[in-house]
Amino acid sequence: MTDGTTADAPAALREPTRDEPRAAVRSKRMSLVAACLRKAAGWRLLEPEVLGLEQLVRPGDVCVDVGAAYGMYSYPLAHLVGPLGAVHSFEPQRKAHALQRAGSALAGAGRIHLTRSGVGRVAGEAEIVLPIRFGLPIHGHAHIGDGLVEPSRPSRWHSRTKRIRVPVTTIDEVCAARGIERVHFIKVDVEGFEPGVVQGAAEVIRRDRPSLLLEIEDRHLERYATTAADFAASLLALGYAMHVWRAGRWQRVDRVERGTRNYLFATDAAWGRTA
Repeated sequence: MTDGTTADAPAALREPTRDEPRAAVRSKRMSLVAACLRKAAGWRLLEPEVLGLEQLVRPGDVCVDVGAAYGMYSYPLAHLVGPLGAVHSFEPQRKAHALQRAGSALAGAGRIHLTRSGVGRVAGEAEIVLPIRFGLPIHGHAHIGDGLVEPSRPSRWHSRTKRIRVPVTTIDEVCAARGIERVHFIKVDVEGFEPGVVQGAAEVIRRDRPSLLLEIEDRHLERYATTAADFAASLLALGYAMHVWRAGRWQRVDRVERGTRNYLFATDAAWGRTA
């Protein structure tokens, strides 16, 4: 039997009582959201690589989520870095950004720093190409229009496209402007523009050697006259080793594999710090 007070609400969702710090309730909410996303990843309703984040990210870390969409990676990362860490989350699309901002407020995820912006090789502005199908936008297939080998054309996945002008920053510029002294983990999913994002993080990669979780697929990269093999080789040349999430663990591979979308690039030091 309830009397309608906050004490009767689920512990992770209710407002704090007079004797309970607000930060404690926010932490419980964040843990609940992260647990739900991990469970969905375990059922393969979300990208399974979410389950492997805890092997690389520690409390107090600083992470960057480029192409954050609705926060599939931002929330689990925020849970892992804890109150002393930070997740800098970038999403240029208005609707996706607004929904993640609302979700972050509900979850009490103050450690997620949201920015409505694209990320690339240079700061400025760019056009995003947003596919439209049956009159509805396909936000997950939106991509940067600058640098395309040829304009996006109608396909079986969409009948037309819409172009949206958005601000663009770089990871190097963000770190300099925000005084970020070290980055531990960077995730990038931007439908083929991943090489541009990496180029704009050259100084951070040189300085910090962060782990990189990148979508690498020829079908997206070819828009920008790049191949998956060449992109992966450029990262291996920097001293990274390449891994895929398989059978519940990160497994090292030496080449891009058919049917695998996401690849982790990590140094030996990245594994050592989680031991």
